[in-house]
Amino acid sequence: MDRRLPRADVLLAIMGPPHISDMVTSAVRLAQALLERGATVHIWTCGHATGLTSAALGDSKPRNVVNWSYDYPSGAALATELLDAFPDRLSWYSCRFCTEERGSAPHIARIKQRPPFKFTEHLDAVDSALFLGVC
Repeated sequence: MDRRLPRADVLLAIMGPPHISDMVTSAVRLAQALLERGATVHIWTCGHATGLTSAALGDSKPRNVVNWSYDYPSGAALATELLDAFPDRLSWYSCRFCTEERGSAPHIARIKQRPPFKFTEHLDAVDSALFLGVC
């Protein structure tokens, strides 16, 4: 069985906590823009970013007191939407060790967990890599 990663144009490595900046929004928008232009994309989450695709999040964020009537999608809902829209060109991975350490499991469907020592395989499988945040 061939276990090599599929080739991709871009790897977006989200390495920091999703709640301290606009990093996640920027990563999702960048991924969507790349995918809409025909690129293939790998997303790798590490550290607290592994919580983005936790199944426990559901479809919506808690209500925003500033805009009570608006339903803001959760990170899991955004990931599902992208994976549904681009099933052949988007692969989403989560660091298994960080997932377990932070209690982010189980993930939504189609999130693949990989150990951190496999990260170099992701770098070898892409033409360009962009790192967002720090662990």
